[in-house]
Amino acid sequence: MPVAHKPTGNRHAVTAFLYALTVLIWGTTWIAIKHQLGAIAFEASIAYRFALAGAVLFCALALSGRIKTIPWRHQPFVLLQAVCLFSCNFACFYLATRSVPSGIVSVVFSAATVFNVANAYFFHRRRPAPRVLAGAVIGLLGIACLFRDTLIGTALDRDTAIGLGLALLGTWFFSAGNLVSARNQRHGLPVATVNAYGMLYGAALVATVAALRGVPFGFDPSPAYVGALLYLAIPGSVIGFTAYLTVVHRIGPEKAAYMTVLFPVVALTISVFAEGYRVTPLAALGFALVLAGNVVVFAPLRTLRAHRKGRPEAACKA
Repeated sequence: MPVAHKPTGNRHAVTAFLYALTVLIWGTTWIAIKHQLGAIAFEASIAYRFALAGAVLFCALALSGRIKTIPWRHQPFVLLQAVCLFSCNFACFYLATRSVPSGIVSVVFSAATVFNVANAYFFHRRRPAPRVLAGAVIGLLGIACLFRDTLIGTALDRDTAIGLGLALLGTWFFSAGNLVSARNQRHGLPVATVNAYGMLYGAALVATVAALRGVPFGFDPSPAYVGALLYLAIPGSVIGFTAYLTVVHRIGPEKAAYMTVLFPVVALTISVFAEGYRVTPLAALGFALVLAGNVVVFAPLRTLRAHRKGRPEAACKA
């Protein structure tokens, strides 16, 4: 019956919208992050971001009557999500950019596709679909082409090695957070409610560690810093994380992680118009490979649907 397929179609459309929205938002947060690097300690900036994001999300849910109580038995997993997604991963990335160009950090972060596949196998014994692996490899090759000059021009010394290690650790935290979030959603915990609590936990964790280390908590009232903070907290965190983790639940961590390959592409596209970035033939090849990887990861679903439409008997068997 035609009506039976309608909710599925709507669900796919919503998932595609959330996927694109996350790529657009997180592909532009690098602009805001650049305005936060400077006189203010990065620990303070991270704490401000997630304290504001958590408070805004918590108030919005409370006012709309959508805030839910999280049972105590699930609180350790909410805290674990906060450690992985709202504190430690960002601390690693901010530290990494002190000794490694941001382009390199973007390349390393794109490896979240590989980390998610590996973590899903090691922790859940879930074998990845061949198309997901193939798409991830193609996408990572594209990212390497895009940042080829940065990769070659970076000297591999002790500081760079430490920076790369921190970027890898931050990416692993992000990947692990994907799996924790998927676990929380399987147990019926609402994404937005968990994010609200988790962001407040993350802010408190970063602030506590920073206070123990004697990090000064200054604040920059300049329009650039405040504007960056608001963008990172509301679109970048409240909307971005809610959309991304919803997609993780719907299509799985392995496929959702391909977004991390698309983030640098969005950033470089903006650079073409805002900063005069010149697209070389190799960079154009990189763009094409990234897009091709995205097609490889997701096209089989559409192809299978089209095949079933052409063969009614296959649809009946399904």
